[in-house]
Amino acid sequence: QVQLVESGGRLVQAGGSLRLSCAPSGLTLRSYSMAWFRRAPGKEREFVALISWLLNTNYTDSVKGRFTISRDNAKTAVYLQMNSLKPEDTAVYYCAAKDPYQNEYSYWGQGTQVTVSS
Repeated sequence: QVQLVESGGRLVQAGGSLRLSCAPSGLTLRSYSMAWFRRAPGKEREFVALISWLLNTNYTDSVKGRFTISRDNAKTAVYLQMNSLKPEDTAVYYCAAKDPYQNEYSYWGQGTQVTVSS
């Protein structure tokens, strides 16, 4: 059974940094593209960052230059380093896994709460 477990979310002041971690199990991480999404209060879930199985990365415009996605296939982990955090980054952050030959994300974590105070 595939599980994605996120951790690292907490309350932080604006301008601070956090590193979120995602620990997938039950899948071969190196074969999947991995992404982070977020859902802010009252808003729809939105894409944040992607790292493909070929290590290509992509970010939504609002986090470019502040967030960095990375992966460690040996440790079976995916990370999201978030710097210069803003109150508008407040959201539940979700890790997701996608077979590179599929259009949809197959697996999702339960989310971790990030709250940025002004």
